[in-house]
Amino acid sequence: MAKANKIEYLVIHCTATQEGRSVTKHDIEEWHLKGRGWDRVGYSDMIHLNGVIENLTPYNDNDLVESHEITWGATGINSISRHIVYVGGIDKKLKPKDTRTGEQLAAMERYVKQMLKKYPSIKIAGHNQFAAKACPSFDVPKWCKIIGISDKNIKK
Repeated sequence: MAKANKIEYLVIHCTATQEGRSVTKHDIEEWHLKGRGWDRVGYSDMIHLNGVIENLTPYNDNDLVESHEITWGATGINSISRHIVYVGGIDKKLKPKDTRTGEQLAAMERYVKQMLKKYPSIKIAGHNQFAAKACPSFDVPKWCKIIGISDKNIKK
């Protein structure tokens, strides 16, 4: 049996699609599996424009990331992370923009707080804290403080 690692991070991403454009699980699979040639997608869950959260890669609720639960969200930390993506992240001119809808904001806050209840030592981070990218097109540490997340759970 492959070694499982303790979960350390919840990494927030955006789909880098124009505001208001819907994205499906099939789209993510096409982009990652066929487009990039990966053997799995980059995210555990996705927040749709209407706030519905869809699971993309099944995982259990323990505090370990098992080999079948790993997603390719951020090089170097995938075996110790869960990755959530919200639909959006760029404006009509293809520039990075926080395009989260009210429903997405509420769903993301609920999701992050539920993850913290399950995994009290997890750190919340944006993809851009691990890679030279704009993703997720907003300042995750600042947002975490706004919604009342403890400093010990925010990646600096």
